[in-house]
Amino acid sequence: MEQDSQTLSGDGISATIVAQGAELVSLRDAPGFEFLWQAGPAWRRHSPVLFPIVGRLRADQLRHRGRTYPMTQHGFARDKPFAWAERGPRSCTLVLTDDTDTRAHYPFSFRLAVTYTLDRQQLDVTFEITNTGDEPLPASVGAHPAFNWPLVPELAKTEYRLAFANEERAPVRRLKEGLLLAAPQPTPVEGKILALSERLFDDDAVILDRPASTSVRYAARRGPALEMSWQGFPQLGIWSKPGGAPFLCIEPWHGMASSADFDGEFADKPGLMLIAPAAKRTLSYQIRLLPGQEA
Repeated sequence: MEQDSQTLSGDGISATIVAQGAELVSLRDAPGFEFLWQAGPAWRRHSPVLFPIVGRLRADQLRHRGRTYPMTQHGFARDKPFAWAERGPRSCTLVLTDDTDTRAHYPFSFRLAVTYTLDRQQLDVTFEITNTGDEPLPASVGAHPAFNWPLVPELAKTEYRLAFANEERAPVRRLKEGLLLAAPQPTPVEGKILALSERLFDDDAVILDRPASTSVRYAARRGPALEMSWQGFPQLGIWSKPGGAPFLCIEPWHGMASSADFDGEFADKPGLMLIAPAAKRTLSYQIRLLPGQEA
């Protein structure tokens, strides 16, 4: 069965979004060059929305007021059908609200709206989280877009790099069995440059938990490139499947996996948003396509 989808197009860029998970599944420039990973056997997703957690909770359980709730890695939004709130040629909005199923995993009332908008070779993505309940809403949200790596098949993966807007000198965080290691690790970023290789992901994601930058460029010395920027996200994850896979994920996050020693109330988990009743939080990121640009 074909998925319920919307394709936005204009100004030399097109993006296709499906209702299932409010997921971006294609991002192309004017000649039709595809930047987004097309969900092959190595990983069956394209750009999932991470909500209401980013990463894993210890034992995959959420604790709230003496009860435990099952919560799998990255939360449930990526596997839920969203409703279309708006559908236009250059913009669309999809909405997920709590229901009986979500409350069995996450006992809170919420409204999550995801808006995609095209603007001059750029895709803008906005997350708006509203607390529709009568108690503070603890939540995390994150983006997880996967880009082809390499972008140009004849180039080696090692010809690509990430160039940050500022020098990234702070230590990074790493994971073990999906949970955050307690001790920060030396950064693999040299100045502003992160050289890319498959070995970089032997120990899972590279997590900048306090990045100095709010933008990064993904490019080789020739061929198409892209730049990502973000607002409201205090962390950045960089991931490819350990052992090697033809995609690279650049992931603005608000929140991270639990540390191995955290087993407390979900609302006390470090890095969460705590949204007051009737209040909302808005976070956004942009993907700017740079066809044929030099790095």
